[in-house]
Amino acid sequence: MTYLARFELKCLSSSTTNTTSFIKPSTLPTVKPLPINGHHPWHPSHHSRFLTISKISAPKFPKIYTKSTLVLCKASVSETHSSESVSGPDGTGAAAPTRGQKFLEHQLSLEAMTEKKAETKKKKKMMKKEKVLKFSMAVATCYGCGAPLQTLDSDAAGYVDIETYELKKKHHQLRTILCGRCRLLSHGHMITAVGGNGGYSGGKQFVTAEQLREKLSHLRYEKALIVKLVDIVDFNGSFLARVRDLAGANPIILVVTKVDLLPKGTDFNCVGDWVVEATTKKKLNVLSVHLTSSKSLVGIVGVASEIQKEKKGRDVYILGSANVGKSAFISALLKMIGQKDPVAAAAQKYKPIQSAVPGTTLGPIQINAFLGGGKLYDTPGVHLHHRQAAVVHSEDLPVLAPQSRLRGHSFPNSKVASDNGTASEVQSNDLNGFSIFWGGLVRIDILKVLPETCLTFYGPKALQIHMVPTDEADEFYQKEIGVLLTPPTGKERADDWRGLETERQLRIPYEDVKRPACDVAVSGLGWISIEPVSRSIRQSDSDSDLNLKDKAGELHLTVHVPKPVEVFVRPPLPVGKVGAEWYQYRELTDKEEEVRPKWFF
Repeated sequence: MTYLARFELKCLSSSTTNTTSFIKPSTLPTVKPLPINGHHPWHPSHHSRFLTISKISAPKFPKIYTKSTLVLCKASVSETHSSESVSGPDGTGAAAPTRGQKFLEHQLSLEAMTEKKAETKKKKKMMKKEKVLKFSMAVATCYGCGAPLQTLDSDAAGYVDIETYELKKKHHQLRTILCGRCRLLSHGHMITAVGGNGGYSGGKQFVTAEQLREKLSHLRYEKALIVKLVDIVDFNGSFLARVRDLAGANPIILVVTKVDLLPKGTDFNCVGDWVVEATTKKKLNVLSVHLTSSKSLVGIVGVASEIQKEKKGRDVYILGSANVGKSAFISALLKMIGQKDPVAAAAQKYKPIQSAVPGTTLGPIQINAFLGGGKLYDTPGVHLHHRQAAVVHSEDLPVLAPQSRLRGHSFPNSKVASDNGTASEVQSNDLNGFSIFWGGLVRIDILKVLPETCLTFYGPKALQIHMVPTDEADEFYQKEIGVLLTPPTGKERADDWRGLETERQLRIPYEDVKRPACDVAVSGLGWISIEPVSRSIRQSDSDSDLNLKDKAGELHLTVHVPKPVEVFVRPPLPVGKVGAEWYQYRELTDKEEEVRPKWFF
């Protein structure tokens, strides 16, 4: 292959005639680029690229004048050298890449670089979050509530006197310190610490509910096993509807707490099936469901066994809404695991504090509970603004937590309170035209029901239930709020009470009068079972009468609650001895049976 090279020679001549000669490439001297007019010879402003020969092997002549002369040279290059240095790997001629192909390759390389930058940015973000988490866990905290230890504010969480702090620090025992607030909580004092949306009125507020939720945001990026707790008395209100925002794709063991509070004679086979049905509709990655009681240790063995089986070296996080019983559950879990694991047995000495105050735990508490690796973490409760605990005063919070087994209070088998506060017997079983007050927190107006319809209330015994004619309900509420209708307790708190601002109209269909139509669950309080025909009336009626009443219909109610509180209409929870009589198990397909989580008790 032949190429032409252009050179600029400074030719020396004594005549006006320019000499042009052809030089072989092998005899050319060493060349180097020189600037032309202050620019590099390859500067875009030059259309022709020139090389200047610095040395020429020629005799020296007297310098008369100089003039640039164009020299054309022929050069032969071997085919092998040409194919490697000129054509490149893409070939030449018809095999050479087109402009479109080059543009496409350029775009693909840009996309690859963009994806690599995004992946690098994501990794840096993950490393930053892990660094923040490790730093937060490195700070000394109170083993009772997880608050960082401090010696400045005696009224704030995490406070410890300076002498104790320095002494424990000297002996490397900061993890064995219980802060002043936890000591008061352990003696029954009601000291709230959470404010903001979902927080609690009254007392000091050191942290907002949003800040506590932010402390759990790293969970979705962790490889962890989530043990999620739900209160059976407040199943819908404590379930955490957006739990996937916290847990991510991590597997979940669902633990239902406080089953020992259900009415006597309850068939837990029915309750377990009911919980699994409700959980399946949430479409979560639930491995198993466990019915437990931290007080009687019922079901704790099954949870401990499931955790040991599924943790696989991962950390275990106890997650749940505020006051659902996380600290009590951890205490029971450590007691059960400690029978075979010496590490868990030693951890029982410094376990999280238990209290009736929502928001007792203010930070993640690391617990060495497993001999084979992995940590157990007690996490701050998720504070939900739609629960009754978010609207009552902090000193009224204990009345919302049932302390003993629930007993249903049915109406119309009760007394009716008149507008002057006295009581008189209901002359008729018909509830139409009456309003029922559940403490000062709930009012139910009965608009259209069957004469035999019965409402049964399941919730804290401290909340008294009163029934008055609907046309007298407003006056009765204004007169008795804070006195007969509590909480709020006392006239001072009643004056600040905003009342029952939310009103929800319910149309409840029913198809079978032999079973409850539904439950009306009030978030953070309990539930009301709605029976189209009372069980006592069904037992006294003859079969012919029941056949006449065994037809579809609709019940109309109005429920009044404080503004942020939510009301749920759900399938009836089978409780008591009668629950097993009317509860119906749904027939499952083979595919449903395979993916459906198993429940244990």
